[in-house]
Formats: sequence, C-alpha cells, structure tokens
Amino acid sequence: MKRRALLLEVLRAPGAMATLGLAEWDLLLRQAEHSGMSAILSCLAEEQGLLDLLPAPVRTQFGWLQAPVRRHRQAVGWEVRQLARVLAPLGVPLLLLKGAAYALAELPAGRGRLFSDIDILVPEAALGEVEAALMLDGWVSANPDPYDQRYYREWMHELPPMQHARRQTILDVHHAILPRTAAVWPNPALLWEAALPLPGQPGLRVLAPVDMVLHSAVHLFHEGEFEHGLRGLFDLHRLLVHFGADLGFWEALPARARALEVERSLFYALRYTSLMLGTPVPATLLAAAAGRPPAAVLALMDALFGRVLQPLHPSCEDRFGGAARFALYLRGNWLRMPPLLLARHLLHKALLSPRRKEIAG
Repeated sequence: MKRRALLLEVLRAPGAMATLGLAEWDLLLRQAEHSGMSAILSCLAEEQGLLDLLPAPVRTQFGWLQAPVRRHRQAVGWEVRQLARVLAPLGVPLLLLKGAAYALAELPAGRGRLFSDIDILVPEAALGEVEAALMLDGWVSANPDPYDQRYYREWMHELPPMQHARRQTILDVHHAILPRTAAVWPNPALLWEAALPLPGQPGLRVLAPVDMVLHSAVHLFHEGEFEHGLRGLFDLHRLLVHFGADLGFWEALPARARALEVERSLFYALRYTSLMLGTPVPATLLAAAAGRPPAAVLALMDALFGRVLQPLHPSCEDRFGGAARFALYLRGNWLRMPPLLLARHLLHKALLSPRRKEIAG
C-alpha cells in the first residue's frame, strides 16, 4: 500500500474534505479513528461549513459522533465541579490542564477532543491534604505497585494516577509540569502567578495563553510516548492559531519560554506545527528561536518526529517507525531523569516489573 497521511493533509487544509471520494474517506476515517481524532474531524467539518458537501455515509457517521461529544463535554464539566466541591473547604486553588482546560475554557482546541483523564495542578505544599480529601471522596490510586508509587512520589511531578471507585474517572494530580529530576524545571510559581480565573467557574483557573502553549509543547516534546502525537500537535496548532490573533502573544512567547527554561520544546512546537500543519508562525520568530539544536541533532529529530507525529495507522508507517518511537521513548526518559536513576528505572521496568506481574498472576 502506498503511504499517504490523508488525515494530516485534511488537518492542514480542511477544505479538502469536500473533494474526497468514498475510498479516500474510508482511509481518512480509519486514520482518524486510530489517532483518536474522529470527533475532532467531525467538529472540524462542521466548523468549516462542509457537512452538506460530504458524502451521505460520512454525514451519517459524523452525526453519530455528536451525542458522544456532548455527553463527554457534560461529563467533564460535572467531574470538574465535583473536584472543586471537594477541594473548596481546603482553600486550595485548582488549576485545570490540557483537555479539561481546553473544554471548559471553550477553546477551539477543545472541540471534539475526547480524553480519558482529567489533569489538574495544585500547589506542592498542599499535595498531602489534597490527596487525603480526594481519597475521602472515593478516589483511589489506580496503580498499587510499590515501585510505581515510590517512582511517582519521590521523582515525578504528579501523584500516581487516581481513579474514582464508583465513576471510574481517571485523575492526574500535578504539582509541576516537569519532574525536579528533569534537565529543565519550569518553576510552578511562575505558572500560578500568571494563571487566569475561568469565567463562570468560581475557584477554577487555567494557564495564561503563553503558558498553555508552552505546557502543551512540553507535554508533547518532552515525553516519550506518542500514541496521541498527532492530536497533541493539532492541539498546539489550534492554540497557536487562536492565541496568535493577538500580536502581543507572539512577542511574549519566546521570553516566557526562556523564563520557564523550555526554549527547545517551543522550537520543536513551532517547527513541526508550521511544517506539518501549516500553522502561521511568524518567520522571524522561527528563525530567531533560541532553542534550535545543532544541525546534526535537528536532522535526527526531523527524522524521528516526522515519523511519530504521523497518523497512527499502518497506511502512514514505514520500516523505521518502530525504531523512531523507541528512540524517542528513551529520549523522553533521559530528559526526565539523570543517568543513574534512568538506568535503575529502565532495568526495573524491563526485568523486575514483568516478573512481579507474572508472579501475581
């Protein structure tokens, strides 16, 4: 099969949906489903006024997606209100991250974006009382493995994932956006200082526009898992296009990246959104980006990210795709931990954790 990243083409130029035949739609919908972007594609067609121009079977399928999208948005709002209710007596500020923030702030990046967990940021000093209050409300640790518990609590920037015992919702409670063991550490105090109240949602906050973009960039380019890589890149595209309507945004972005020590992540975000999705990044900003790596490193990153940010479907895969994902998985861990800790962690995950699960089974 000839490789064709049709989903990427459509995300770059949504109007192309009106010209596709049924065979192309079959491929496009398969790529979107595998990439977790079916509802996003549906919302994009509606947003662009294209629904009436699409084949009847496609309109029918997109119609089926409308109810799940509405229910998901309602469920996210309800869960967030429950979290606010639980934490309100503590006087602890609650800041929404990623998908929940996009949805409740009614940003374009939230349209059709379905996600399985809610991410929040709380002050590190309040982490103990926040966890206790959540446990009293029915939230329990989703991973009881002793090593993983210690891994999260000693080295990571979040508690072990929690799951509500009755509703089964997954919650990630962060106190920073990168671990203290990482090569760079954006100071959470800076994020809190600039955070904005969420209109109509008392007690809730979201990151400032530049910080929201930078957190999205860090999450995508500092991690080592790319199951939703293209969705993450499209999040960045939508955020940059939306916030970029304010000229002051583009001026503030590089300075803020420097203050948070995430210039390299910003460079990759600007480079790959503009190259792959046509994001209108000012040429002067991209050329002057302080996070640009040496030419040899950049060539390697282009080869790696150029593969893992494709639609997650066999029609977009080449023989080096698996190697690219593995290399970036190692890179993500390397960026989060110093060498000795990384070696210990990878050894445990490769040898001890599987053996423990086998014995438990």
